[in-house]
Amino acid sequence: MKLKELLQNSKPISIIGKQDIEIKGVNIDSRKIADGHLFIAMKGTQVDGHRFIPEAIELGAKAILCEDLPETKVEGVTYIKVESAEDAAGKVATLFYGDPSKKLKLIGVTGTNGKTTIATLLYNMFRKMGHRCGLLSTVCNYIEDEIIPTDHTTPDPIELNELLSKMTVAGCEYVFMECSSHAIAQKRISGLTFKGGIFTNLTRDHLDYHKTFENYRNAKKAFFDGLPKNAFAITNADDKNGMFMVQNTKATVRTYSVQTVADFKARILECHFEGMYLDIDGHEVGVQFIGKFNVSNLLAVYGAARMLGKTPEEILLIMSTLHSVNGRLEPIHSPDGYTAIVDYAHTPDALKNVLKAIHEVLSGKGKLITVCGAGGNRDKGKRPLMAQEAVKQSDKVIITSDNPRFENPQDIINDMLSGLSAQQLKKVISIVDRKEAIRTACMMAHKGDVILVAGKGHENYQEIKGVKHHFDDKEVLRDIFNN
Repeated sequence: MKLKELLQNSKPISIIGKQDIEIKGVNIDSRKIADGHLFIAMKGTQVDGHRFIPEAIELGAKAILCEDLPETKVEGVTYIKVESAEDAAGKVATLFYGDPSKKLKLIGVTGTNGKTTIATLLYNMFRKMGHRCGLLSTVCNYIEDEIIPTDHTTPDPIELNELLSKMTVAGCEYVFMECSSHAIAQKRISGLTFKGGIFTNLTRDHLDYHKTFENYRNAKKAFFDGLPKNAFAITNADDKNGMFMVQNTKATVRTYSVQTVADFKARILECHFEGMYLDIDGHEVGVQFIGKFNVSNLLAVYGAARMLGKTPEEILLIMSTLHSVNGRLEPIHSPDGYTAIVDYAHTPDALKNVLKAIHEVLSGKGKLITVCGAGGNRDKGKRPLMAQEAVKQSDKVIITSDNPRFENPQDIINDMLSGLSAQQLKKVISIVDRKEAIRTACMMAHKGDVILVAGKGHENYQEIKGVKHHFDDKEVLRDIFNN
């Protein structure tokens, strides 16, 4: 593709060199550059891509897109100066890969909690309805049945458009995608055309990156601000930020709620550890999920499917067959009659919701033991809040290690304990070794009790000093149950 064609949506400030050159590839990673490529130098949070311009040219880059032009320019290389390389990267990648999102019905899901569940359930539902689908999520990316492993909730714009292009080639009609606040703020979704957007909820998260709650909230809102007129925006009327998200959107707005008047409504009729009976818009349906927050997630799925033209009957029929997402409120029953639940909850609010969901089913008939920790090198402010939430709703709490990353695990535990009073500390023990912490919880549990193992969910590793060691909460529990 000619360089001038690639730049038509990017509004360059200046161009030095030829524009009619053929571009054979686009990259933001200088190590992936080959002959005839365009290198986009981005000012990342860790490293400034401008440092690698000489390396990219050496590897064969014929054009450089950047915010700061280098002092020394190489003959035969075209330099494009732009205001925002982040924004331009998405727009260039979109054109290079043939604008794939316009050939798909792309639905974005954003919010603090529930993104993975909603995107995955929509993907599973629409596949069961006979459609070819793609999924872009925290847990994994899928092109139909093909698994594409992932490191981020939302890939970088080059990788993202390449994936979407592969989905069009595979004949996908729908793609369901998690849109993290980082991805929106870093313009990784720039240039994409969305058919719809879903807002779940907003609570404290990622403040190590966004610095303030307002910045975090505005990053989410920017997604809805950018939706086109022919798209839909579904928002959670039960969340105090729900209507704020959609106040400036051009899209058709619909609401869902379990508490107030909304376009899509639901209430719980019955609740067990195996699932619930719900009333959704006047239709009764049995689902294999527990917890009020999951009712909210299922409503978002229902609302999106309705906006995509499906009837209530066909949606609810499929919904009754869906299972919870890997590592999200996943029950494992012990031979001794107690239940362990593995969940990804790693924010105070997510933990609060999961504990509440367990109590809704327990109804005071058993004890609740919680095993949890907090990640290293992330928002320290949420650590004492996590411990408080755990203590408030548990009979016993074991504070342990999560992904300590480059921090000392004991320091993280101490940060969590610092938020507790002397009275609250009587409920708490701390065990650094996560396996031992889970084992201890199992020794404490009796018939009818529930153990919540929170924080890691689907993750099968522990990250310590930059190294990922195999660790799977579910495996540990099954080993304990079988021995």
